[in-house]
Amino acid sequence: MSPEVLTILMFVSLMVLIALGHPLAITLAGVATFYGLLEYNWDVGALLDLFVNNAWGLQQNYVLVAIPLFIFMAQILDRSKVSEGLFDALYIVLGGLRGGLGMAVIVVSTVFAATTGIIGASVVAMGLMAGPALLRRGYQTGLGAGIICSSGTLGILIPPSIMLVVYGGLTGMKETSVGNLFAGAILPGILLSGMYLGYVAIRCYLNPKLGPPIPKEDRTATLGQKMTMTMKNFVPPFSLILIVMGTILMGIATPTEAAALGCVGAMVLALFNRKLNWEVLSLACNSTLRTTAMIMLLFVGGKLFSVVFLSMGGGDVVADLLLGMDVNDYVILAIMMGVVFLMGMFIDWAAILLVVVPIFTPIASDLGFDPLWFAMLICVNLQTSFLTPPFGYALFYFKGVAPPEYSMSDIYRGILPFVFIQLIGLAVMIFFPQIITWLPTVFFGS
Repeated sequence: MSPEVLTILMFVSLMVLIALGHPLAITLAGVATFYGLLEYNWDVGALLDLFVNNAWGLQQNYVLVAIPLFIFMAQILDRSKVSEGLFDALYIVLGGLRGGLGMAVIVVSTVFAATTGIIGASVVAMGLMAGPALLRRGYQTGLGAGIICSSGTLGILIPPSIMLVVYGGLTGMKETSVGNLFAGAILPGILLSGMYLGYVAIRCYLNPKLGPPIPKEDRTATLGQKMTMTMKNFVPPFSLILIVMGTILMGIATPTEAAALGCVGAMVLALFNRKLNWEVLSLACNSTLRTTAMIMLLFVGGKLFSVVFLSMGGGDVVADLLLGMDVNDYVILAIMMGVVFLMGMFIDWAAILLVVVPIFTPIASDLGFDPLWFAMLICVNLQTSFLTPPFGYALFYFKGVAPPEYSMSDIYRGILPFVFIQLIGLAVMIFFPQIITWLPTVFFGS
């Protein structure tokens, strides 16, 4: 069969098997095995050599050691309740504004995102803390769900992000090193967080019934008390962020070394919160083991898929199709972003990265796009994959812990404006690439 036919059949097979509910890692490896045997004329030995060499090379990537370390740091911070104190403080500081409680959720989620990097931890934690609080204060259920789900997904983008570590490990390029990706993601994360804040503030100002302020009789704290509470609960997690990110951006430590330092810092914060005990450590280690095993299994499956896909000429087929179009380069970019967005509705972010990065990165390079800028556009785009139905993981995380008043239809309706905001943010980053490239240039040079 021709490479064109094999390319189409391979993608169709992958989508059908995923739609049938089969595990992603096994599906990727299974499709790779079948089409690899077709490509190598059923030479099992040759295909096994290809798989073993690539799987072994993947496991030797030193950068990937940061994955279990960052996950462990996130688990310790999640179980030490660092975010609860900050939420209580900002609840008092911002609660008097229209939409103030919703804005407090966004601020806390942004800080929490920078300390965990895991979507499930952020959405579940904020769903448990803020979901009932927003209901009690009369917030519209759709708006409340949209605030929690969208701000919770910032954890996949704002450093230290597991997705950025995975991306850096996949490409192996200097331009898209983990340090550059971390620096490039800071301003996009802040931009999206600011856009969420602006949307909630404007909408609740125009219609106070959507997010009413805390009644005056409940606002008894003085300015000094508000400042003290905020600083007490904000400084410790923010200091940890500065330590982890600062050592990377200043070139003092590699991402893996900084992740290890973050683990120590997280345990120190847990100790000060009197939450560092054997139960917390045991649960954190168990969760870290399970999550890391899942990610690495996806890595192996995705690596096998991409190797077979590229070896049978699938990458060239896609490149020739896109580069052969008589259109503007940014139209091709829009097509690639559209493919990533649509895949995000059905497939896990890790599988998408493992499939599209080896295919789209050479195309972006041929078009003359900055590799770091293009990488960050994909990562920002993938943030929407946690929010877009039918398989938006953040929506199901939230529904699993939210009060029954939050119906699934409310959650779907509430999240749509925030998905639109994310797409606007993506467009802004396309037209103003300095949002992504400025900080990496400041820290690491051009």
